[in-house]
Amino acid sequence: MTVIKRALRLVLTLCVSWSALAHAQPYPSRPVTVIIPFPPGGTLDVVGRQLAQKLSEQMGQPFVVENRAGAGGIIGGNMLAKAAPDGYTLMFSASTSSTTEMVIKNVPYSVVKDFHPVALVAKAPLSVAINNDLPVKDIKGLIDYGQANPGKLTFAIGSSASAGHLAAELLKSMSGLQYTIVPYKGSSPAYNDLIGGRISGFIDPILGAAGFAKAGQLKVLAVTSKERVPNMPDVPTVGESLPGYEFYSWYGLWGPANLPADITEKLNVQVNKALLSMEPKLAPQGLLVTPGSVQDFVKFQNDYIKLTQKIVTEGNIRAE
Repeated sequence: MTVIKRALRLVLTLCVSWSALAHAQPYPSRPVTVIIPFPPGGTLDVVGRQLAQKLSEQMGQPFVVENRAGAGGIIGGNMLAKAAPDGYTLMFSASTSSTTEMVIKNVPYSVVKDFHPVALVAKAPLSVAINNDLPVKDIKGLIDYGQANPGKLTFAIGSSASAGHLAAELLKSMSGLQYTIVPYKGSSPAYNDLIGGRISGFIDPILGAAGFAKAGQLKVLAVTSKERVPNMPDVPTVGESLPGYEFYSWYGLWGPANLPADITEKLNVQVNKALLSMEPKLAPQGLLVTPGSVQDFVKFQNDYIKLTQKIVTEGNIRAE
């Protein structure tokens, strides 16, 4: 055996040994990057940072948040899709990440093929709010009013293809209620016009409407969750007037495709543990924590994608 062959064999042996050693190390053995594909400061960012801090405390390694905003979440999503499936790059994002490729052309990845669900973290029910001048007390009354006054109702959306937009389109589809969708650049100007009586209604996460409703500036007719929410127990669900209606914005944790099952399960268990201590902080924000298995998240995401694809197709929805 030549010296060169011996050297090559030694290098190969060392590579195999180091690979085996690295695989044998318990996960995580170094810092983990958690991508948030939107700017800092919003509810998504706040919840993601709380979760990262809890995972750091529980798992003994830093879970470092990196905001990689841009292109409606595509920049951060593409980073995850290209990451090594070793558990050291994860993404915390909202339900919009599951609908991006439905409403934006040429997205360079597929959520189903390139993302690996780890844990559903929280659901955010939405509220159906109307201006005080509208002579309506519940969803049934809204439907009756809309049928008796064709073309009169207008509903705001904070942004095209947002959860509120999808929820509004689903309400139209299931009830036969007709109203004109009015796009706004964010929730604040939409609430200004709603309170001012310039639009009829707005479907948005409940935290935004709750304060205005408490101050008597608008009326919340219903919430979009399956059951009434703890911080608004007197407000009925849409489903109480329109059986089968249910819709949420939601947050989840993903890894890249082919993330090993043992790492996925370990992360899922730790997220569920973190949610127990996070719930007191999240509930006042109108968020419902959702501990569950990886399989629960996979089913939830698949059902959501199927529903939203139908909404997007029927409503011919495209992102701005």
